[in-house]
Amino acid sequence: MSEIRVNKLIDEAGTGSVELTQGATLPSGKTISGAGTIAVNSSGTAAGLSGTPDITIRNLVGAAATFTGVLTYEDVTNIDSVGVITARSGINVTGGNTTVKGAVETVNTGAYATGAISGVTTGILTLDTATGTVFTHDLQSGAVGLVSITNFPASANSFHTVTLLLNQNSAGTANTTAVLGIGTQMTLTPTGVAGFSTAALVGSGTTVLLSTTAEDIDIVSFGIHYNGGTNTTATNYKTFVTKNGDFRLG
Repeated sequence: MSEIRVNKLIDEAGTGSVELTQGATLPSGKTISGAGTIAVNSSGTAAGLSGTPDITIRNLVGAAATFTGVLTYEDVTNIDSVGVITARSGINVTGGNTTVKGAVETVNTGAYATGAISGVTTGILTLDTATGTVFTHDLQSGAVGLVSITNFPASANSFHTVTLLLNQNSAGTANTTAVLGIGTQMTLTPTGVAGFSTAALVGSGTTVLLSTTAEDIDIVSFGIHYNGGTNTTATNYKTFVTKNGDFRLG
């Protein structure tokens, strides 16, 4: 075996690099170092990468990839997952169509209305849609008149639905008055808006009242339509309210 000991290799003209016509072998334990770069153009297969290095690249193009940890990425065109996709901050669909196949299961353990008595006969129910759109509330004392719906998106040409299940108390006295009625006095507070007072539209009649029978359950539905105008102007919103019959427990 022959050896050539030199400090530098350049081409015959003295201006360029040399060509390793038969390739080159790097002995085990040896490395290539320096401040330059390695540029390779090849149509062959890529060498394997092993170990646990941190690799930073600009673009990754391939037919398939397998990741065993948590994958975080932005600005992708398509997501095809065989498992469960968890969206920690919600899902925002800004265009196209949304198709859901298979069973859809929704579990919500914390969406309860909070009641705060503001007067002798007028109660305030706050429905925070950041926690859900279906609320339950047990009526123990006092009348319920003012309903506050908060944190719903002010999206143009949208119709946001909120459902409220109200369980009458054992005496049947937690009822809206004829003057007030559910939806007659409301406060709407969309996301990013300070809020304003309004009244909901009803079908037939002038008020939506609760049952006066003990332990009855009333299901009251609110629908909020925003026409896309100035989101702080109450007249750009229409709220509708309707109620089913009075269900009896037991």
